[in-house]
Amino acid sequence: MAMADEPIVSIRDLYKLYRQGEIDVTALDNVSIDITRGEFVVLMGPSGSGKSTLLHIIAGVDRATRGKVLVQGINVANLTESELADWRNQNVGFVFQSFNLIPVLSAFENVELPLLLTQLNRRQRRQQAQAALELVGLSDRAHHRPDQLSGGQQQRVAIARALVTDPVLIVADEPTGNLDAKSAADVLSLLKGLTEQADKTVLMVTHDPKAASFGTRSLHLEKGEIVAG
Repeated sequence: MAMADEPIVSIRDLYKLYRQGEIDVTALDNVSIDITRGEFVVLMGPSGSGKSTLLHIIAGVDRATRGKVLVQGINVANLTESELADWRNQNVGFVFQSFNLIPVLSAFENVELPLLLTQLNRRQRRQQAQAALELVGLSDRAHHRPDQLSGGQQQRVAIARALVTDPVLIVADEPTGNLDAKSAADVLSLLKGLTEQADKTVLMVTHDPKAASFGTRSLHLEKGEIVAG
């Protein structure tokens, strides 16, 4: 575990190369950043700049070609696939643009889903799922299916699902891309509140300057390099 005064995410000399035919394409080029607990960090940049790749490497979904990725003092680059899956389930909550809710399940059942991979009993799972829905203001919609909810409500269910395992890091990839302006502002205010009141750290990819304004800091990527932030 990281000490209180250490960054929650520390990246040094990070490179990510993809092979396309006979050539190597550089997605990330010598990236080094620190993120402290409670920050709401926004990754911005044009399509293909490497922002989603960086998000996925920090979240343990993708692996770097070279470099060090420390999250809470653990070098995730050194974990096996099995260890990485366990680490992700315990430490990272994911929020996507497309919500990724299961249509036939209620809001409550969607939120409870990640807890089925834990050792919690049914009563404990129920308590945590209800607490997560309360945190996002949707306890009164627990038994509604996704098609009975607005887009903004569906995204709040997705955030509750991301929170239910009490992860230290929330990663959000264009979380307001499918929402109207008011719903987007509500979701962004919720994410910001998580950093201020629940001691969460949020890392968000967006192309929208209005969405970026909710963050505590923005990092701009161009061709795999951080050019500002």
